Amino acid sequence: MRGLAAVPAYVVMQPTTLCNLDCVYCYLPLRHADRRMPVGVAKAVAASVNPWARAGRFSVVWHGGEPLAAGQELLGALIAPFGPEVEHHVQTNATLIDDAWCRFFAEHQIRVSVSVDGPRERNVDRVTRGGRPAYAHIMRGVEALRRHGLPFSALAVVGRPELGLARELYDFFLDLGPDVVGVNIEETEGVNTRANCHDAAAVTAFWSELVAAWRRNPRIHLREVEWSLRYAAAVLDGVEDQVLPRRLDPIPTVGHDGSVTVLSPELAGFTNPRYGDFSSGNVLVTPLAEILAEAAATPWVGEFLAGVEACRASCSYFGFCGGGHAANRYFEQGRFDGTETEHCRNSKIRLLEGVLEHAREHRSPAT
Repeated sequence: MRGLAAVPAYVVMQPTTLCNLDCVYCYLPLRHADRRMPVGVAKAVAASVNPWARAGRFSVVWHGGEPLAAGQELLGALIAPFGPEVEHHVQTNATLIDDAWCRFFAEHQIRVSVSVDGPRERNVDRVTRGGRPAYAHIMRGVEALRRHGLPFSALAVVGRPELGLARELYDFFLDLGPDVVGVNIEETEGVNTRANCHDAAAVTAFWSELVAAWRRNPRIHLREVEWSLRYAAAVLDGVEDQVLPRRLDPIPTVGHDGSVTVLSPELAGFTNPRYGDFSSGNVLVTPLAEILAEAAATPWVGEFLAGVEACRASCSYFGFCGGGHAANRYFEQGRFDGTETEHCRNSKIRLLEGVLEHAREHRSPAT
């Protein structure tokens, strides 16, 4: 895995910067401003995406802000330029979902992912603009999805890994009904400056407990656990070098104004005296395919790729994580060519160690 791929697996689109919630751990810098994407931006992106989608599976992920805050009329107009081969996904806090939105999702065949951190008492950081708990609003949105028979996935943020939490979360999601669940340990990035340093043993135990809960009833897909198990199986089969792609996915994020930020959506909207606005171009000026073909020449991207090589040379977990994420390095270390971050420790190293710890504790005795 060296350099950037010319064709991504998906594109992230920001229909609006606005969010109707004010979650404590949110990284977004402009979530109180309603800056909306013109349809011309979507048309420009679709000009590159549609040929990619005809050649193989391709997704557009509508992210925010809160993408539903853009409204159905605008979101529908932004989706329209994309061909029928494109899969559409939306990452939403679910608070705006009602019967009309469910009909919209069904009509446009949009796959929905809901951000919710577990049962009510685990959602204290997910609040409205007035500082009130958002949990009841989230559950109303989820109930609408269920009422309409729309499958959905879920994404949970964990602020404080502790004993018993992983089992509690998994049981909650079993009842909630998503088909896939992702679990993110809170990250220090963007405007969220809260520390994400945790006791190593506690984080490892959290992941180990999550594996145990999943194995007792593997009715839903658990993203991080299944990633880890696939890697472990590849190691056992001696094919771990085949797990990572040949080149890094550039993960282009197209901002509301057409600017393109590669590798880390979390960098979009930020500026730095040394690195500028992190943009590699704008689709209203240059086709997305051309921007991605030249993205490695963006100065900070080159610095990040040097950091990936430093990880390759120094970290025994490189085959699992591929060198980490650009935004985590920048927001934790102030630069891109560093190596291990707290995010690496919490969500890569201790994740894999937790899976292995569970395996050691539950292996059959030798016969």
